[in-house]
Amino acid sequence: MKHTFYKYQGTGNDFVIIDNRQNSFDRTNTKLIAHLCDRRFGIGADGLILLENHDKVDFKMLYFNADGNESSLCGNGGRCITALAKFLGIINNKATFEAVDGFHKSIIENNVIKLQMKDIDQINNYATHVFLDTGSPHYVTMSQKIEDLDVKQEGSKIRYSQDYKEEGINVNFVEKINDEVFAMRTYERGVEDETLSCGTGVTAVALAMNYIGETEKNLITLQTKGGDLQVSFDKQGDSYVNVWLIGPATQVYKGEIEW
Repeated sequence: MKHTFYKYQGTGNDFVIIDNRQNSFDRTNTKLIAHLCDRRFGIGADGLILLENHDKVDFKMLYFNADGNESSLCGNGGRCITALAKFLGIINNKATFEAVDGFHKSIIENNVIKLQMKDIDQINNYATHVFLDTGSPHYVTMSQKIEDLDVKQEGSKIRYSQDYKEEGINVNFVEKINDEVFAMRTYERGVEDETLSCGTGVTAVALAMNYIGETEKNLITLQTKGGDLQVSFDKQGDSYVNVWLIGPATQVYKGEIEW
């Protein structure tokens, strides 16, 4: 049987999204999900997202890594599913939806989609890195000349280290450009490679840089390999509230595939 799918990308972070409001997709079929995300034998994506009905808000978002396993929040995926919801006529320019870490609001302004992230009240600053969970767990470390860095090799060393190998960790390498702009590259667990962009990673880097005093700004631009994203927030003591991930989300194509 043929099924419709949508391919979306947010600053190069790409997703297969399926309208599963009729429950036509078996979310327990990890082999199928991994196959659809395979860049040689499937459609190709960093992850797969299901858009499902919700009895209280506009829709529900389920996110799966490219390895087929259901995962934690994907920020760019949240922006992309918002774009699809508008394309399908489910919403106009505002949405409230439920993801694995709770409820989120999103706003569409022209081609820019803003996603409200969860409040952050715990950030751990260690000698070599900062750790925080922005819907997904992130390891943030400052680096030099990140364009020359072997992110897959260096990121996997940390991801599979004794502290993180069981549950995994997303690893972000950051280079300061100025007080308002930081360049970054991300190794994502589940993909087990560098991705062109990571929404929860971008959010983690922005908050971490403010927390450790690298910037006093509350609107920060993050340069990823896939393009620029912005993060805005309000700081209340050591907590961060009203956190928004801001950037484009684009439908690449719509297609049919058989399973």
